[in-house]
Amino acid sequence: MSSRADSVLLYKMRKLLSRLSAKKGRGTELVSLYVPPNKALHEVVNSLREEYGTASNIKSDTTRNHVQDALTRTQQRLKLYKKTPENGIVIFAGAIPGEGPPGSEVVEVYEILPHQPVQTYLYRCDDHFHLSHLRNMLKEEKVIGILSVDTSEAGLGIVSGDKFETAQVVTSGVSGKHRAGGQSARRFERLRDMELTGYYHRVADYAKKIFLEEYKVKGLIVSGPGPTKSNFLKEEYLDYRLQKNVLAVLDTSYAGEEGIRETLEKSGQVLEGVRVMDEKQLVQKFLREVNKDGGLSTYGVKEIEEGLRSASVDTVLVSEDIGLTRLKSKCKHCGKEVVKLVSKEKYIQEKQEMVTAACVKCGSPDRELEEQDFIEYLADLAVDSAAKVEVISSKTEEGRMLKSFGGIAALLRFKQTG
Repeated sequence: MSSRADSVLLYKMRKLLSRLSAKKGRGTELVSLYVPPNKALHEVVNSLREEYGTASNIKSDTTRNHVQDALTRTQQRLKLYKKTPENGIVIFAGAIPGEGPPGSEVVEVYEILPHQPVQTYLYRCDDHFHLSHLRNMLKEEKVIGILSVDTSEAGLGIVSGDKFETAQVVTSGVSGKHRAGGQSARRFERLRDMELTGYYHRVADYAKKIFLEEYKVKGLIVSGPGPTKSNFLKEEYLDYRLQKNVLAVLDTSYAGEEGIRETLEKSGQVLEGVRVMDEKQLVQKFLREVNKDGGLSTYGVKEIEEGLRSASVDTVLVSEDIGLTRLKSKCKHCGKEVVKLVSKEKYIQEKQEMVTAACVKCGSPDRELEEQDFIEYLADLAVDSAAKVEVISSKTEEGRMLKSFGGIAALLRFKQTG
């Protein structure tokens, strides 16, 4: 899967999973269905018919009706396909309670064509949707560890997809190279070597726990100033599984947390294809362009919307947590439209005002309201000019830089005139 081509798709998937995880049924009324690509749809429909018949034995009239409604809606969705989609299909359906009493629930259906193949057939009827299989699809397969070590401290970092984090910093407690008065040189060196050995064992224990047990890294980059890193590897303190998966050994000016950041800066070739490096390169390219006279870049919502419509935008960079919703109110009488971009903090208030406000053109109170996530709106707007939309993590240094430009920027094909 191309990380660049699918950043909006993954954003949509994460957002949908967040919404679905909050859905709860009053009873075991919510249907989760996963169909792998090698499963014939007619077999699935027949199986759901049997489940429909079994549901007739449910004693509660409300629960029985809700389960059968969900099964019927699920079958209807499946019948729209002549054959199983390339990666399979996932459907969630069920009666979702509102603010009213029991019986006021509304059946909702969510149909998903995943970006990776569904691995197993699954049917569940429960009080919640089963989302673990979809969540597993979002986990980045290429997880890389960074160990930045010298005699004073060691930093252990994780690079995965668009995420970069410092997982642990270990201080050594090892004495300096100059001994205290009264100690013989040989005794001092012996004590210092013991302290170093203990420190190295602690670092190796943390590395095993973090890199193998918690994150199951596919490779490890070891870095640090001076010969410490090489000695650490030569003496084979690391678990053999990590030792044989060392991708690179890099010289850095620092160890610990600063060393991890420096290692990331120097690991472009080693980390090629990891999403966080793609994002770093994109944001850094924007920063270079924005600092040039006549550079091919712009930022700001209005400027980028205009650039997409004029096809001058090549790539939009937008922060994953920009948190904007596009509201469009249309008068049913005269067709007058009002569009607003609202933050999540003002969403409820602004939506209510747009629904209840009279038309500014004809005064009619009858209005219809459409809403769309701003990032999804940008992706739709970009289609006509074949521009790309890149969703940038806000957890990295580059992501924080992008937020200083309002969370949205663009690389241009050409400068707009006029």
